[in-house]
Amino acid sequence: MPQRVVITGLGAITPVGTGKDNFWQALVAGKSGIGPITRFDAGEMPVRFAGEVKDFDPGLFFDRKEARRMDRFAQYAVAAARMAVEDAKLDLEREDRDRIGVIFATGIGGMETFEEQTRVLMEKGPNRVSPFFVPMMIANMAAGQISIHLGVRGVNFTVVNACASGANAIGEAFRTLQRGDADVIITGGSEASVTPLTVAGFAAMKALSTRNDAPERASRPFDRGRDGFVLGEGAGVMVLETLEHAVARGAAIYAEIVGYGCTADAYHITAPAPDGAAASRAMTLALEDAGLKPEEIDYINAHGTSTELNDRQETLAIKKVFGEHAYRLAISSTKSMTGHLLGAAGAVELVATALTVHTGVIHPTINYEEPDPECDLDYVPNAARQQEIRAAISNSFGFGGHNVTIALRRI
Repeated sequence: MPQRVVITGLGAITPVGTGKDNFWQALVAGKSGIGPITRFDAGEMPVRFAGEVKDFDPGLFFDRKEARRMDRFAQYAVAAARMAVEDAKLDLEREDRDRIGVIFATGIGGMETFEEQTRVLMEKGPNRVSPFFVPMMIANMAAGQISIHLGVRGVNFTVVNACASGANAIGEAFRTLQRGDADVIITGGSEASVTPLTVAGFAAMKALSTRNDAPERASRPFDRGRDGFVLGEGAGVMVLETLEHAVARGAAIYAEIVGYGCTADAYHITAPAPDGAAASRAMTLALEDAGLKPEEIDYINAHGTSTELNDRQETLAIKKVFGEHAYRLAISSTKSMTGHLLGAAGAVELVATALTVHTGVIHPTINYEEPDPECDLDYVPNAARQQEIRAAISNSFGFGGHNVTIALRRI
């Protein structure tokens, strides 16, 4: 029999707040974390705003030398992992560290380090490139640094799957625990890509909103006036355990992970398939894996990017899976407040989904002002809602046609 898997710890570093409680309170209040870019001079950029992390102090987690030798994406990862372990009340000194793993995700990795060291190479020559350039930049270093800082020696690997990365990492952690290959896995995703090259690249694709005059209103999933996503940054981390291990140590449980579906569009490098078939199949696979009927789902945390194609196709895919029940579902987009955290998005949104299941509060989709006839479901517009949630799913879709759905159940 597969092991049952539960969520016992949560950590979050996001544009709306650092720490699980700050993050959740901001979401429920409908607070936007989007504003003008402060990390670099964006004056010449076509897009001059993003969802920056504003209240993160690396000095609370690292000494100065350590911090200088880690890209921000790895700093966020380690700090959020420490928060999640503390939230889980997991005493690592009493655990078998060989049975605790790290499965982590990023979409891009150390982009800030890459850009900075490229400038050094071009302006000062190869002898001035930092010896820490490679271990700061490479995508697997978030997982590596978490294991080093926490001293956990179990399964350890990194998922890089564009905007589905964080959800894929959590899904793979779920599978690993189901098989009994570990007792505990620290999992999630991290991204720190509010950088000149990243912003310029996404802007060149015409993927970003250009509402420079009203950045806090720019991310508007499912609204008729949406004009692109807003780049964000941060990290979301979960402590997953087998139910047996969690019960044995008397852990508090947020929710149970019960299903994982993963598919490919096989269609286009950036655009979602117009029929929504593969996205709907990911949802169906997650429900089948969970042994849940469509009508047992009360809530969907949507991928909800605020792009014309994604929001329309995701709505279509939901209707394919849920039929008439689609109109009874509560659906909301965390990205309306945080922006799109790329490889960390799925992880941060699953933290939000776990808190939704646990608290019975659904955070809103903000900036929903004008309904789109092709997006005609209940997106919990602009105000939070109290509702008992028996089971929920979270969707994550990525460039390349990657589709991931994870199902949670109240326990």
